[in-house]
Amino acid sequence: MKLQKITTDGIQPRHGRRYRDACGAAFALELLGERWALLIMRELMFGPRRFGALRAGLPAISARVLAERLGDLEAAGVLRHATLPPPASVPVYELTEWGYQADEAMLALCRWALLSPGHDPTLPLSAAALIMSLRATFRAERAPADEEVADEVAGALAAIDQAIADALGISTALAAALTAAALGILLRGNPDGVGTALTQRFEPLD
Repeated sequence: MKLQKITTDGIQPRHGRRYRDACGAAFALELLGERWALLIMRELMFGPRRFGALRAGLPAISARVLAERLGDLEAAGVLRHATLPPPASVPVYELTEWGYQADEAMLALCRWALLSPGHDPTLPLSAAALIMSLRATFRAERAPADEEVADEVAGALAAIDQAIADALGISTALAAALTAAALGILLRGNPDGVGTALTQRFEPLD
């Protein structure tokens, strides 16, 4: 079966510049194998971000390297410059349609890496990394309807909302909307599952 190609505004990333291998995995490494590239995509998976917000989510990256990686990913057609509508009207970076399609691959990589005994769940997480981790570890079969734990879940979600608000410098109301959007993705096909404790719905990260 021939895969349908995604248009990227005329951009044609050159395959074979590094590995000279026709495999899609080799080409994916050519596109995203540079340090920080995949994590920049992770930060953009939940919507457009300003340059400063990207640096805040990736505190160990320098401004120079971030600018270089953004340029590389833009040249590859993975992301683009955009301007938020009024009243914000500020420049941001956002993923292209093709860039967003890496979502399932990124989730699969997260799940695969979490199987390693070398994974350290005590390391810092950005707000985007937290949501990505929740999505990667969610198990629908562990989420039956259960009204008795609704208060427990509400408290856990409020803590998550506050952590996201603090990390992004936004209101808790906006953070709650982001969390709700993420949970909406998680709970597709199982809307009754929101009543189950988070400890039952997610695989442990350690």
